[in-house]
Amino acid sequence: MIKIFKGNEINKGSVLNREVVSFIEQEGTVKEIIREVRTRKDAALFDYCEMLDKVKLDNLVVSEDEIKEAYKRVSKEFIDVVTEAKRNIEAFHKMQIKSNFEMKVSKGIVLGQKYTPIEKVGIYVPGGTASYPSTVLMNAIPAKIAGVSKIVMTTPPQRNGKIKDEILAAAKIAGVDVIIKCGGAQAIAALAYGTESVPKVDKIVGPGNIFVAIAKRLVFGIVGIDMIAGPSEILIIADKSANSKFVAADLLSQAEHDKLATAVLVTDSDTLAMAVSSELERQLPELSRYVIARESIDTNGKIIIVKSVEEAIEMSNLIAPEHLEICTVNPYEKLPLIKNAGSIFLGNYSPEPLGDYYAGPNHTLPTGGSARFSSPLSVDDFIKKSSYQCYSKEELALVAEKVAYFADSEGLTAHAKALRIRGEEKK
Repeated sequence: MIKIFKGNEINKGSVLNREVVSFIEQEGTVKEIIREVRTRKDAALFDYCEMLDKVKLDNLVVSEDEIKEAYKRVSKEFIDVVTEAKRNIEAFHKMQIKSNFEMKVSKGIVLGQKYTPIEKVGIYVPGGTASYPSTVLMNAIPAKIAGVSKIVMTTPPQRNGKIKDEILAAAKIAGVDVIIKCGGAQAIAALAYGTESVPKVDKIVGPGNIFVAIAKRLVFGIVGIDMIAGPSEILIIADKSANSKFVAADLLSQAEHDKLATAVLVTDSDTLAMAVSSELERQLPELSRYVIARESIDTNGKIIIVKSVEEAIEMSNLIAPEHLEICTVNPYEKLPLIKNAGSIFLGNYSPEPLGDYYAGPNHTLPTGGSARFSSPLSVDDFIKKSSYQCYSKEELALVAEKVAYFADSEGLTAHAKALRIRGEEKK
């Protein structure tokens, strides 16, 4: 059963499950996997697939025929809703496109900034206890909008050696270029270093288990990464106007992700707190992932009763949750007060799963309190910024000695020389 606390009974900094886990044992394993993939390339991937995924593959690359057949097998309803979701995600992310700018400071000085898409991006799509076609959309669509020229997706195969039809159909709709049957740390290593079948990419995005997270951290610098994602989190701020059935269902929507996931309600209503606790117990047995959700709620779930909605907002800002729902009277009025949150859901009819699948904003979000300093995945994650400057001979002559003096003050005489030598040029 979910635990209920008074606001003064709990350490606000430890509301969510954010224990620092020792990665020492797993890190050694991941380093060995990376070494094997760098050295043996495809051969290592085939071996790890047989050892870890329990399937012997003949080919790592999903063929065009496999994709077409999978697309035919999924229902029309699935294709329709994924296509609609794609339109919504595209519309939202197109608003994030940045424009180059240029400043003509004077006749002889031009300054500017240009945006360039990352050339090749790898997307990791988890397998394991669930299938995530939504992850395909949320990672591939912003990359396409940014202008990435090659998107390589990796995802673990099933025991029959195939990728789930829904994943392949979503990849086709989203415009993924290459699909690799490979998961785990070995897939991250393959994307970072390249193999005979897996193109080397410039950046890797997408969530995964602890081995994937460690691998992403270890290859960072060889390639870029989006973030190190931790267990899923939801925090709901609710007052007495909230519907207890809705709140309980939304808490469970995150609890079913992972036994380590955290679902928290912060409310100023004792009545709502008791009603949500009862409703959780009523709804839990109805879930197909009951065992996972049960452990998540019992171990990490919390209901915290505070004196006011303002105190709840203060607590939320300290916690910086991945998902934040505001189920209060006039939730829009609370929006300016929210400083730290990955994605915000306003009102009783904006449940978190709407954002996971369909609404448009990205569902790849900062976890573990990193919403204090980072943001959801966006078009920005798939572009690079380059600044430029151009001075005429006359404009440089006006400032060269001042800048050279600045360089001298740092002891960088070659910098100063590069400026002064242009003044020594024969007229």
